[in-house]
Amino acid sequence: MSASPPDTRSVASDPVPRISVGPLLGGDLDSAAAYDVQDRMREACAEIGFMTITDHGIPRARIDALAAAADRFFGLPAEAKQAVSPRRWNPTSPNVYRGYFPSSVAGKEGLDVGDPTLDDEELLRRPYHERNLAPKELGADWSRVVGGYFDAISELARTVFAALVAALGGRAERVAPSFARPASLSTLRFNFYPERDEPVAIAADDGAPLCCEAHVDSGLLTFLHQDARGGLEVRGSDGRWHTVAPDADAFVVNTGLALQRMTGRALVATRHRVLYEKRPRLSIPFFFEPVPDFVMDPGSLGLPYASGSTPRSYEQFLAESLAKFSEYQR
Repeated sequence: MSASPPDTRSVASDPVPRISVGPLLGGDLDSAAAYDVQDRMREACAEIGFMTITDHGIPRARIDALAAAADRFFGLPAEAKQAVSPRRWNPTSPNVYRGYFPSSVAGKEGLDVGDPTLDDEELLRRPYHERNLAPKELGADWSRVVGGYFDAISELARTVFAALVAALGGRAERVAPSFARPASLSTLRFNFYPERDEPVAIAADDGAPLCCEAHVDSGLLTFLHQDARGGLEVRGSDGRWHTVAPDADAFVVNTGLALQRMTGRALVATRHRVLYEKRPRLSIPFFFEPVPDFVMDPGSLGLPYASGSTPRSYEQFLAESLAKFSEYQR
């Protein structure tokens, strides 16, 4: 008798571990409490590729201010947002990577923001380093709020990633230069799902109506704030979709394809999706990415894994990852 296919129906249980990262914030990775956090993070990223982190040190007021800034941007007239689109939608734009994209892309509007401190002409000649574009209607306060959050989430991401590298037997001290600002390619994205009468897609495996199709992230680590609408689901090792409940005081962190490859699949990049919701929804992921010349090889971080492919720079990896998206073509 042949084995039964996996049950892909959604379930309400949340297998994504909740981990307090407070013991990591002081910078001491050698305490007993820090070791425990490192082990729990490693297990979460190895088993399901997702974790919810709490006690992360970023005040709720800063997160709420960022969400309000996102609402202000998406509430602007279409022409104001279009003016900060990259060249795919605005032929006069100097950018091809950073900026606004309309809901015609994947059913959601978005804004990609790079390091707000970037002002280096040599870096700006690289393919994916571009100055951020912001509508003049938003003013200096909007940029201040976004810049402050970018600073805070970048610092948190470096702390968490260094601890994860240490837990894997790597060299945590190599993280800071590998992700140095403003050279790093980290991206803060605002995703706005407008009110819709119909889903963007229907899942082929279980017929669930979706606002964002199932996918894996391409980078190293993603730090996600999702609003109270929620909707995020993660595909578990049991083949079923599990709901990740929204929590305004926490971040959902997940492993990307780049880190899966660099660890020889010791850590996994897991498929996830967003369920259909008629009402508007906001999510704000931060994609933690290294400097463009970072070599995609375990040895770059002192990780005890054999490289399964020819090492290449992160800039090359990013180019390959983006090649399938027409909006990023020059």
